[in-house]
Amino acid sequence: MRVVIAGAHGRVARRLGRLLSERGDSVIGIIRTAEQETDLHADGVEPVVLDLERTTVDDLASVVVVADAVVFAAGAPPESAHHHKDAVDRAAAVLLADAAEQAAIRPYLMMSSMGVETVADGRIPEGVDDEYLEYLRAKLASEEGVWARPAVDVTMLRPGRLTDDRGTGLVTLGRRAPEGTVSRDDVAAVMMRLLDEPRPGTVLELVSGSTPIDQAFDALPRPASIS
Repeated sequence: MRVVIAGAHGRVARRLGRLLSERGDSVIGIIRTAEQETDLHADGVEPVVLDLERTTVDDLASVVVVADAVVFAAGAPPESAHHHKDAVDRAAAVLLADAAEQAAIRPYLMMSSMGVETVADGRIPEGVDDEYLEYLRAKLASEEGVWARPAVDVTMLRPGRLTDDRGTGLVTLGRRAPEGTVSRDDVAAVMMRLLDEPRPGTVLELVSGSTPIDQAFDALPRPASIS
């Protein structure tokens, strides 16, 4: 499999890149600066320096055209400015979908966040500070923008709050999951499974749990069809 990962220097994305590379897949990682190239080379990932906030759909399409699937794992930190969240979380996700459409690449796996539905229709959930509220709004906008591109087959993964704990391989995965945390190791492992067996048109929530990843994945409803 040939996979292009946007936001490839992120902490989940690097884990995913290593997992894919270690099993023999070809991975291209889109990164923002040349300083990040060394890390990706060490992971077995081919780096491509391309600033998603400034590139064009044509330039991005020229990168993804070789892929069997694309992954959007980029994201601005919750504490970043509103315009940066919008540029990275929303606009870049939509740009990747447009580039995939132009390159005729349909499978699109997107890492979003649990909680985005709590800010739909302008709602303000209790106990959420302004920074995290803007983060959730940006993630929701990115989902809406990508869903509006019918020429890509989107699988949406919404993990809970991410941790750097060692992965256990035990999760709760489904359309709804209780609020909780999840290891970045386990998120990457689930994303690799979703690349192997995508669930287009599906939103999945993910937190730590008690079910082995393979069993949790096999329990998911099968899609009617996969493009």
